Amino acid sequence: MNKSQQGSFFGRIDWVTIVLWLLLCLIGWFNIHAAVFDPEHPNIFSLETNYGKQSIYIFTALLIGVSILIIDSRFFISASPIIYIVVMLLLVTVLIVGRNVGGNQAWIPLGSFRLQPSEFGKLATCLLLAYYLSSQAGKMPNNKSLFIGCLIILLPVALVMLQPDTGSALAFFALIFVFYREGYIGNSVLIIGALAILLFVLALLINQWILIGIIAAVCIFFGFMLRKRRKNIINIAILFFASSMYILCVDFAYENILQTHQRNRIDIILGKIDDPRGQGYNLNQSKIAIGSGQLFGKGYLQGTQTKYNFVPEQSTDFIFCTIGEEWGFVGSVVLISIYLFLLVRIVNIAERQRTAFARIYAYGVASILFFHFFINIGMTIGIVPVIGIPLPFISYGGSSLWSFTILLFILLRFDSARKGLSPM
Repeated sequence: MNKSQQGSFFGRIDWVTIVLWLLLCLIGWFNIHAAVFDPEHPNIFSLETNYGKQSIYIFTALLIGVSILIIDSRFFISASPIIYIVVMLLLVTVLIVGRNVGGNQAWIPLGSFRLQPSEFGKLATCLLLAYYLSSQAGKMPNNKSLFIGCLIILLPVALVMLQPDTGSALAFFALIFVFYREGYIGNSVLIIGALAILLFVLALLINQWILIGIIAAVCIFFGFMLRKRRKNIINIAILFFASSMYILCVDFAYENILQTHQRNRIDIILGKIDDPRGQGYNLNQSKIAIGSGQLFGKGYLQGTQTKYNFVPEQSTDFIFCTIGEEWGFVGSVVLISIYLFLLVRIVNIAERQRTAFARIYAYGVASILFFHFFINIGMTIGIVPVIGIPLPFISYGGSSLWSFTILLFILLRFDSARKGLSPM
């Protein structure tokens, strides 16, 4: 590559997105330092601490990112099936030799480092989904393609559920937005999905038979109003039957499939139980920490909830508590704004792609990042159940940081090749 080609190559890279990535990594690093600060190891680079280890993870992530930008973008397309197979084998391996931590057998021990294959499963799934759906480009979206696409997602979901890691498994379902963007599902499916979630919540708050009775009354009312057309009556009857079966299934699944701690977390969010010293301890302490930050926060390394370890997992799943306590409402808004800017940037990158593969992959990246961002912050403030997933680029952990970095930088490589001398 000559000098003019090098200048052209670096000029095509979306540096704004890279700056946002680096900014989030640094914010995460400093807040991990605050969350688990050890006076005996005040040096932020001390490898005896999580913040010291995170500095190594960030540095290696940067090297990984640079390496990805150098590799020919076509490599990631052709290697997508191989990457998917390798990661699926790792998900099987972790079930055999994995280390059980907190009830989840999700980590493969590699010396002092623990590899979490489920984090890389999202990357592999995004790549293969883009690989398959892009091969169908030019054809009318059909149920066969949708079915195969769903199988690509459901295989890692099943393997992750065997660990069992419900939070990581749910993240894969964010890829429904990819199907929506590519025209495989319409607005009606999203509306039905939203109504299903609403009905799920109502089924947990209201006695199932009372709820079925309410739906029956509503259906009878609309059936009477629309009685002139027989088709309307049939559709309303089908809707009532489907809703009733769904409510009964929700009740059965809630009592027989979900584990006790999962039911308790949902009950706490819905206000059915109040257990601030037991199952609701994490959420209660999380709210106290965030609320105590008020407008401008208590200051760096000054958080009392943080300093005295009141919030469990504060450098990983509950890292947002540290930000809320030490940087306050203003700091929290700044972080959320950076995330939203990054997500909007990714969508813009997606829409300017010239190939179906790059566009589909970009929407997969946006979907996964948005799910993690929304659910992680949502569970710390009590609007969604605690399911234990990291905040991208912020939470402590090598597997998480590397997988999200690879996910993002592959997208940047596709974007840089969009008008490159070696187009895909």
